[in-house]
Amino acid sequence: MKRVVQFTVQPGWRLLISDLGINPEDVLRLAGLPLDLFSRKHAAVDAKQYFQLWDALERADGTEDLPLKIGQIISVEGFAPAVFASLCSPNLNIALQRLSAFKRLVGPMYLHVAVNTKATEISLECYGQDLMIPRNLAVTELVFITQLVRLGTRYLVKPEEVLLPELPAQLDKYTAFFGVKPKQSKHADIKISFSSQEGIRPFMTANESMWEFFEDGLRQRLAKLDSTASISERVKAALLEGLPAGQFAIGHVAKQLALSTRTLQRQLSDEGSSFSTILNATRQELAIYYLGKPTMAHGEIAYLLGFQDVNSFNRAFKEWMGVTPGSFRYQTPLH
Repeated sequence: MKRVVQFTVQPGWRLLISDLGINPEDVLRLAGLPLDLFSRKHAAVDAKQYFQLWDALERADGTEDLPLKIGQIISVEGFAPAVFASLCSPNLNIALQRLSAFKRLVGPMYLHVAVNTKATEISLECYGQDLMIPRNLAVTELVFITQLVRLGTRYLVKPEEVLLPELPAQLDKYTAFFGVKPKQSKHADIKISFSSQEGIRPFMTANESMWEFFEDGLRQRLAKLDSTASISERVKAALLEGLPAGQFAIGHVAKQLALSTRTLQRQLSDEGSSFSTILNATRQELAIYYLGKPTMAHGEIAYLLGFQDVNSFNRAFKEWMGVTPGSFRYQTPLH
């Protein structure tokens, strides 16, 4: 599945922030983004900027209740088209399968849906900068899915299980909201599951004609976003996916993009870039991020960045930043 690298800024962002009692310009200022972003007709952000928006919203709100606040003010008029279209589905199973197909239009995330005879299981995976999902975004996504099924069914549906990488501080409040106590996942998973009966409970909001109206437009937007990404952006997305697996040679990336190596080099040159420049920049960004994680050893980071050994990583990092990874980690506050 191809990664979208630019995401349309939905009008719902401004509405959501305002409904939280926060000045949208304050959030944009904290995120380091243009103050007129929400007013632009065709505004878009990349993955890094998307996460910056969420980090800024957390700071502007300053409470542990942000996901619950968002859950309380979710309204149909604030939904992105992909979400609204999903609400037109016959039931939760179909809504989630449709939403998973277009989740990338909303943000740098994949929504994985597994339906079996016992339950409907949903897991969330972020991509783009290989950043950890912002603290409150993981909870908000599961709150949102729960609210979506409750809006659709007009019934107080309770999930079977809620798993999060980091449990919220005021766990009792989230237990009351979900109707089940969230648990900490073992592998940083973000998951929620519903019983098989809830998966097929009819949506009162079902409207197949409305879904058909939205579907073509959503598929066209997804195809357009994939095709209009610059070759540099597409190379970076391929590297972010391939580096941890050791698949970052130019030949491999060219194959991923369905190009010959020579064509890829020429197109990058036309954009004033090169494969080695993008590879180094991507490795540098990831190295800085990983070094902010105290549990990650230098050997693990070197491996994830595709270096043969720690010494190679150390030399490259010193060339980028002027200091060794150890010195950088010591001097930099942890994430």
